[in-house]
Amino acid sequence: RAAARIKLGLLKKLALGTLTACRDWGYAPDYVEAMWLMLQQDTPDDYVIATGETHSVEEFVKTAFEFVSLNWRDYVIFSPDLRRPADVELLRGDPRKAEAAFGWVPQVVFYELIAIMTRADLQREDLLHFGKRQPGG
Repeated sequence: RAAARIKLGLLKKLALGTLTACRDWGYAPDYVEAMWLMLQQDTPDDYVIATGETHSVEEFVKTAFEFVSLNWRDYVIFSPDLRRPADVELLRGDPRKAEAAFGWVPQVVFYELIAIMTRADLQREDLLHFGKRQPGG
């Protein structure tokens, strides 16, 4: 959301506590499909629903800012006050059991996810603050 707000002149800087944390970023509609497929199984079981890939916060931010044609380094500042002392550096799920059991694999890749999110943020912020829709929205 910050990249869209900065692009539209609604925000000057984005303060983050870390850029190195790595997460398994996934698309909610993909996960809803996985939940539905789980419910279709004859026997209940536990599954990890994830992409199996990790990307850093820095990569996320860089990609979102690239989508709006801005250099993230010009707008992102590090704020030690925002660090989470108990934060885990790496979170990645292993979805192989779900794939083996009911054929689920995520359809939306990381870069597509960021494009979807940033495009939606641009449209929402533009409509909220300027009362107009972006082309294609």
